Amino acid sequence: MMERNFRKVREGIVISNKMQKSIVVEVGRTYIHPKYGKFLKKTSRFMAHDENQDCNIGDVVRIMETRPLSKNKCWRLVEILERAK
Repeated sequence: MMERNFRKVREGIVISNKMQKSIVVEVGRTYIHPKYGKFLKKTSRFMAHDENQDCNIGDVVRIMETRPLSKNKCWRLVEILERAK
């Protein structure tokens, strides 16, 4: 039997919850420029599945990769790490 690879897990901030059962999560990362050595910030946006619709804008969440659920959605909500103030 073939083993399945580990699924990617990301942590980010919810920036939109206007859709039904979907959220948009912004994940930031820093990297060093290869030539100049300067630290740069880069952000990525992921659309994630939120079954119970309990996320609000500003929440810090953990999402996990999953099978494609729609055209743009292939991540799902694992847990809410911190509620928005």
